[in-house]
Amino acid sequence: MSTPAEIPYGAYWSTPFARWQGSLSHLHAMKLAAHVGRAELARRDIPVETFDHGVLGMTVPQHRSFYGLPWLTGMIGADGVGGPWINQACATGARTLLAAAQEITAGMAGASLVVTADRTSNGPHIYYPAPDAPGGTGTQENWVLDNFSNDPHAGLAMVDTAENVAAKYQISTAEQHDVVLRRYAQYQDALADDRAFQKRYMTLPFDVPDARFRKTATTMAGDEGVVETTADGLGRLKPVKPGGTTTFGGQTHPADGAVGIVVTTASWTPALSRDPDIRIRLLGFGQSRTDKGYMPQAPVEAARRALDHAGLAIGDIDVVKSHNPFAVNDIVFSRETGFPLADMNNYGCSLIWGHPQGPTGARCIIELIEELVMRGGGRGLFQGCAAGDSAMAVVLDVDGPPD
Repeated sequence: MSTPAEIPYGAYWSTPFARWQGSLSHLHAMKLAAHVGRAELARRDIPVETFDHGVLGMTVPQHRSFYGLPWLTGMIGADGVGGPWINQACATGARTLLAAAQEITAGMAGASLVVTADRTSNGPHIYYPAPDAPGGTGTQENWVLDNFSNDPHAGLAMVDTAENVAAKYQISTAEQHDVVLRRYAQYQDALADDRAFQKRYMTLPFDVPDARFRKTATTMAGDEGVVETTADGLGRLKPVKPGGTTTFGGQTHPADGAVGIVVTTASWTPALSRDPDIRIRLLGFGQSRTDKGYMPQAPVEAARRALDHAGLAIGDIDVVKSHNPFAVNDIVFSRETGFPLADMNNYGCSLIWGHPQGPTGARCIIELIEELVMRGGGRGLFQGCAAGDSAMAVVLDVDGPPD
């Protein structure tokens, strides 16, 4: 089966991603997303009056973000557009796409603006009052760092889940590093010819505004914080955990960024598409939750459910993209599904270009679309894990001529 929802070709965008505490660390995530979204819609000649629904995906609270999507669309100029704010940790990008598709499938909207935005830099420090505690002393947390280091249900840091999966599947450090080298080489393909692949959906160079969004503070040529990766360099790294297998080279880095995707009914698609002969149909979605403390294996079941929803099998899929915070994610997915490990994640993935959480999966889906367009069409699968040993997956179809 499939949903009636489509993504007009080219009606999506992404900022470059910047490693946390980098060039985007001074910017309010929602304000940056609105600033970029307004410019990118204008660049594509898509009037803000087009939209009758929106979805905000964000996992790290920002000042006054209580007002959520209506504030963001107000900053863009779409004052009449409402919708939810969704936080499903690292699966937020896929979940926001599903929320938009469901609204359209239900006949409640014709064009939805999906915006994902996160700043892991300078995350909030939150104090929770507790008047019944001794002395009335409350509790506090560092929203980003404390939750990276401790799942309150499993009682583990995220890297511990990678070690659990590596032990279960007998995955060595050397095998993980082989994947990292392959993913780094694939990312280099996206930088060829003056970043030609990334410029299909990203405005580069990217002018970084100052905190008041009045002038340009600096310029980013592309993603910031990607580390040059070599076999010798990886070989010098020790596992993060004593007795473990996962090194800092075998996992992603926190980042900042924003991504936007337009989702519409089929009747709206031609008017908003860069090329009306290219159709992008959303075929299926899946979610899963795996065993406690085994997060990197969760995408396997989510992918199977998305394929079932679409009425397809893994053999029907031409391109796979993953949110892979750990190299073990891709190894397990390949072993369990049979999809060739070396063929996943052409042109880049979050293992290399970083993880701003909410926008991560959305950028993966955009790159999935562009690779399929370059192939002349086909079916693609995105899958990625999320905090709480959960995962989301999306299956889509691209029909149209190659470039």
